[in-house]
Amino acid sequence: MKAAARKPRLAPRREAAIFRAIRRVDRECDRRARIGADPIGPVRSYERREDLEIAGLVGACLAFGNAKALRAKVEDVFRRLGPNLAARADDELAVFVALGGFRHRVYQGEDVARLVIGARRVQRTFGSLERCFAAALARHEDAVRPALAEFVAAIRSAGGLDVASGTRRGAAHILSDPAKASGCKRLLLYLRWMVRPDDGVDLGVWKSLSPRILLIPVDTHLYKLGRNLGFTNRKTLTWQTTEEITAALRRLDPDDPVRYDFPLCHLGMLQRCPSRRDERRCEGCGMKSVCRHWNR
Repeated sequence: MKAAARKPRLAPRREAAIFRAIRRVDRECDRRARIGADPIGPVRSYERREDLEIAGLVGACLAFGNAKALRAKVEDVFRRLGPNLAARADDELAVFVALGGFRHRVYQGEDVARLVIGARRVQRTFGSLERCFAAALARHEDAVRPALAEFVAAIRSAGGLDVASGTRRGAAHILSDPAKASGCKRLLLYLRWMVRPDDGVDLGVWKSLSPRILLIPVDTHLYKLGRNLGFTNRKTLTWQTTEEITAALRRLDPDDPVRYDFPLCHLGMLQRCPSRRDERRCEGCGMKSVCRHWNR
């Protein structure tokens, strides 16, 4: 039997130094410029709550691959569906027609159409996607993972993605399955956008939920950073990896553990961390002074 990974423990002085570096990266982050390279930019073009709930889900679920390319694909979906997203989703045939010919990596227009239609059906049933997730969260006593699994199952069932997933990878992949080992970065990104207060990046649409419940959306960049800082020792990115990195960041801000996700993620995008000592690529990295490859 494989031994469980040992949870890392940082010395208090080292942890304090890391937290100072994270705060410095946060202060120096040019949010306005970085929003231009983030899928939240197109999502923020919507204003109505019902539109933002669906747009956020689409933007987060397509956040897969090259940042510039995926942002362009999110913009393409929104151009096709127009400014009144929820109302457009009520005309289900029109959604399929509008997204005909769409492609993004393993996804086709049909997959995105089913995602939009499923989200809208759930929205109509519960009054909002927030109410659907909040009800699941209450049933599971604030445990995010099973609540997300229930939320995803509802949208998959309503949109027909559970049926389509048996034939195509894209349909199965567009909504992650929290019941599996995945870190579910895109779903946790959606929760961050919805739950955190509107700070010019996140949307603050779901006001009934506290940011305290959130887990960090760990992508490749944050995974490398988490290992380099000693937040996790895991060799693969799993849900447990996400929990360990979140636990470290929760010590920095218990009330808002994902507060620093945006600046840290974009730091990783800009630096393209090599996870080794590299004079050229590490130059200018705000976390260099506390990185395990530089600070012995």
